[in-house]
Amino acid sequence: MQAQQKAAKQHNTLPSRAPRPEYVAAVRYPDGRRDLFHIRNADNLADARELVISEVGDVQSVMIALRH
Repeated sequence: MQAQQKAAKQHNTLPSRAPRPEYVAAVRYPDGRRDLFHIRNADNLADARELVISEVGDVQSVMIALRH
């Protein structure tokens, strides 16, 4: 008697995309207040900076770093 073998199932998996980088922005306002922001939808550092400035408006300084 011969053993029956089942055909291997092929899983239709979507190719996984590389995770988008996450950035952290430290913002200092002209009145001395400060804030931290986590940016997940930016393509690069320049894009993250633009997103923060467009969100908060007038700032004295912005420091952005890649979050590990």
